[in-house]
Amino acid sequence: MQVKKECVAMLLAGGQGTRLGALTRKVAKPAVPFGGKYRIIDFTLSNTINSDIDTIGVLTQYQPFDLNQYIGNGQPWDLDRLEGGAFVLPPYQKAKSGEWYKGTANAIYQNIDFVDRYNAEYVLILSGDHIYKMDYSKMLAHHIEKGAACTIAVLNVPIEEASRFGIMNADSEGKIFEFEEKPKKPKSTKASMGIYIFTWAKLKEYLIADEADKSSHNDFGKNIIPNMLNAGEKMYTYDFKGYWKDVGTISSLWEANMEILDSQAGIDLSDTNWKIYARNTAEPPHFVGATGKVSRSVVSEGVVVEGEVVNSIISRGATIEEGAVIKDSIVMPNAVVKKGAVIKHSIIGWKAVIGENAQVGEYQEGVAPGEWEIAVIGPNVNLAAGSVVAKGAMIEEEN
Repeated sequence: MQVKKECVAMLLAGGQGTRLGALTRKVAKPAVPFGGKYRIIDFTLSNTINSDIDTIGVLTQYQPFDLNQYIGNGQPWDLDRLEGGAFVLPPYQKAKSGEWYKGTANAIYQNIDFVDRYNAEYVLILSGDHIYKMDYSKMLAHHIEKGAACTIAVLNVPIEEASRFGIMNADSEGKIFEFEEKPKKPKSTKASMGIYIFTWAKLKEYLIADEADKSSHNDFGKNIIPNMLNAGEKMYTYDFKGYWKDVGTISSLWEANMEILDSQAGIDLSDTNWKIYARNTAEPPHFVGATGKVSRSVVSEGVVVEGEVVNSIISRGATIEEGAVIKDSIVMPNAVVKKGAVIKHSIIGWKAVIGENAQVGEYQEGVAPGEWEIAVIGPNVNLAAGSVVAKGAMIEEEN
C-alpha cells in the first residue's frame, strides 16, 4: 500500500556559498555553525517539523559529507519516521554515471520519483541557508484556499532595497501578474523569499517541459515561475511578517548572529512554542573562571571563559584564556583564543587557534547593514602569536 502525504518538503541544500569564503571551503553553507549551538540548516528543518510536515528530502551536492553526517537519520528534529522522515538526496545516479544538479528546478526534476513515492498533492520548496521561523502549514492552507498552482512567500522590504531581490507584482488579492528579477525600478516591495508551494501535478508538468528545453537554466526563478506566469497559471503571494535573514555573506552572517543578542531585532531562540532543534554532542556546562567576565553574550555548552567576552556569540567547546578580550564577534565550535589576544568585529572559525597577544579585526560603528568589514579566521587555522589581522581580512588554512 502506497503511503500518501498531503505535502512533501524539498530542501535545496547543495549551494557552494562562495561569498562565505573560508567558512564554506570544505563544508556546504547550510552546515555552517550559527548562534552558538546550531547549524544554519537547523532553522529550516525545525520549521518543517513544527509545521507538521514530516517528510523532507534534503538535496545535497557541494561538499556534502559534513552535512550528510549531521542530518543522519533526522532524529534530533523528530524526522526519524517509519513512514516519511528526512532523506538526504544527492544527485541522481544513473546506470552509467551520476549527473550534477544543473539548477534548482533540475534538482527537483531528478527527484520526481521521491515525491511520487508519497503520492503528494503539494510540494514545498525550501532553501537551507536562511535564518527564520515560519509556519508552513498556514502557507499551505492559503495555497489550498486560493486553488493556486503556485504560492510564493514574500517579505515586504524597503523600496530602496527592492532592486536586490526578485520582486512579485500582485493585485489586491495577492494574485501575481508579473515577476521581476532584481529590477532597477521596482514597482512593488514584495520580495521573494525563495519559499514556494506548488500543486505537485502542475509543477511536475513544468519540470518535465523545462528539462526538455535545452536552452533553459533549469531554475525556478529564471524559468519555472516565468513559464507558469506566461501560461496564465493561478499564482499567489503569501505575506510573511516575521524575522528573516539571508546569511549568504560574511557581513549578513555576522549581523544575524549579533541580532540574537537583541530580542527586539533578531530571532528568539528561547521561544518554547517554536523550538529550534539541533544535533549536539554531549558537552559539560559552560564555565566562567575567576578572571572571566561575560556581558550581553550567548555562551554555549562546554565553553571555558577566563578572559572577557562582550556582545559576542561563543559556540560550544570554545576556550577563551585569561587576558583575552572578545568583543562584537563570533567564536565557532572548539576554537581557542589564547592569552592576551584581542578579537573585535570578527568571526573565528571552528577549531581555529588564535595565538597569544594576536589582534584580529577592528572596532567599527555607524556601518550600513550588509557593509560590515568583518575579519575572518578560517576553520582549523593556527594563527601565530602576535599576529595582526586587519578588518575585512580573511585567513585560511594552508592546504
